[in-house]
Amino acid sequence: MSATSITNEYVRQLDRQHVFHSWSRQSQLDPLVIAEAAGCRLHDYNGREYLDFSSQLVNTNIGHQHPRVIEAIRHQAEQLATIAPAHANLARGEAARRILERAPAGFSKVFFTNAGADANENAIRMARSFTGRDKVLSAYRSYHGNTGAAIAATGDWRRVPNEFSRGHAHFFNPFLYRSEFWATSEEEECERALTHLRRVIECEGPDAIAAILLESIPGTAGILVPPRAYLQGVRQLADEHGIMLILDEVMAGFGRTGRWFAFEHFNVVPDLIVFAKGVNSGYVPAGGVLISEPICRYFEDRFFAGGLTYSGHPLAMAAIVATLDTMSDEGIVEHADRIGRERLTPGLAELTKRHAIIGETRGLGVFHALELVSDPESRAPLPAATMADIKAALLEQGLLPFMVENRIHVVPPCIVLPEEVDQGLGILDDVLGRFSLTL
Repeated sequence: MSATSITNEYVRQLDRQHVFHSWSRQSQLDPLVIAEAAGCRLHDYNGREYLDFSSQLVNTNIGHQHPRVIEAIRHQAEQLATIAPAHANLARGEAARRILERAPAGFSKVFFTNAGADANENAIRMARSFTGRDKVLSAYRSYHGNTGAAIAATGDWRRVPNEFSRGHAHFFNPFLYRSEFWATSEEEECERALTHLRRVIECEGPDAIAAILLESIPGTAGILVPPRAYLQGVRQLADEHGIMLILDEVMAGFGRTGRWFAFEHFNVVPDLIVFAKGVNSGYVPAGGVLISEPICRYFEDRFFAGGLTYSGHPLAMAAIVATLDTMSDEGIVEHADRIGRERLTPGLAELTKRHAIIGETRGLGVFHALELVSDPESRAPLPAATMADIKAALLEQGLLPFMVENRIHVVPPCIVLPEEVDQGLGILDDVLGRFSLTL
């Protein structure tokens, strides 16, 4: 079949006949077909355009098909397409150096993985080896990936059929809008969440806990920006009991919140930093762990029992180098911060005032969520069937959303233009206005 004769229907049928999708009932799928993309725009084979307010899985921070990144991948493929991780190669060294240049002081090395899930796996492995302890504490409102320890550390329902990994316990992280602690202010929510975490540590046995694993800002769980002092309080609890603090920056890192790392908003430094997604905008799969100096020193003369065939894959590393250089040269992180403060945050706040269907909006940079409710007083989540209808209406108007449960996550690429923000907000305004009338 020639490129000019390919149709949406052909690609859809090919997919449904031969592709097994994740997190799905296979018989109920009707995937959106995408043929090409550029910047914040996507097109199907019929030429229909969509404005990407999802960044796919919140990873195309630099936008689609950035020419500098595409050229870097092409050049690397011509020079050295693949090499075993035991060998030194220029692209991996340069990628590690650039990541460390953007990290806090006190981080020495990077261990590269294929994605965020196996980055979390290896951060847990490092913490267990370093401390000689086994347990890992993580939040119920979290997602850390779909591999053994990562899915067991995840808090949402998807962990339940997959809890094969040992030594995991969970706690409630702060979320004032749906507080587990009967709090009425951010200060109360923070204080009570930290008291709760202290009790979990005491009950699980402080000397048995290797790590506390937290997303700096939980993403899939709802873009839950923690109270200002919460992560500092977790850091203090970890230090008090000799527990490693692992911050998962897979979704929130590399410009998404208007900072290189989301934890910079909270004046806290972890022991291990997990990253993926935005580090090269997902152009080639890559993730990794930033390792602090004490843990690096520990493994100087001790065997690290971990490794991956594609750790530091040259094509992924070239994409990292080009992405981070481009983000610096073009001021993309600063742009994400500015457009978030000046355009997206106030625009979403205005939508919340106008539409009773929006219970709350929250976020930083280009990392926001709209919490949709069927009753503003009880805060009852909007039903799944209504959410599906809203998604269909948004797609019909040319907006590609990222939707989870009763939320619309407003997460365009970090390069999104003011006029694109206005276009997306206009579509949201129209669609949510129609559904608000039914409340």
